[in-house]
Amino acid sequence: MKTYSAKPSEIIKKWLVIDAKDAVLGRLASNVAKLLRGKHKPTFTPHMDCGDNIIIINAAHIHLTGNKADTKDGKIYYRHTGFPGGIKDTTAGKILAGKYPERVVKMAISRMLTSNVLSKKQLGNLYVYAGNEHPHVAQKPEVYDFVSQNSKNIKNNK
Repeated sequence: MKTYSAKPSEIIKKWLVIDAKDAVLGRLASNVAKLLRGKHKPTFTPHMDCGDNIIIINAAHIHLTGNKADTKDGKIYYRHTGFPGGIKDTTAGKILAGKYPERVVKMAISRMLTSNVLSKKQLGNLYVYAGNEHPHVAQKPEVYDFVSQNSKNIKNNK
């Protein structure tokens, strides 16, 4: 029996909507990375873009466990200006409270994909929105129920 390898004409891409309200960031990012690669499909081929198109809404209401959101001891994002001594840092909490809170979700997902040309193409199939609305209604996306898969996927506020 030969190993199955998908051809571009055989790949079927679906549109999925995921509500990230009260979801835990790491669990959401690992699940979305799996969906973007297409590893949930029986026709998965490593060198082809088999994954689905993913729309994430309510990214501003994501939760970080522990003290990752607030303190300098938690999750820190670094960037460099290009000048000597130009390293800048910020916490995940500041980004979530800032103008573009969806960047935290997009960075977490992109860092869970392999760093190559194919992952950049797969990351183009990801659409993250801070609010509840998205402009992809014409694609008729299906709702992907991420929360009901595991009770740890959602942060319980007690």
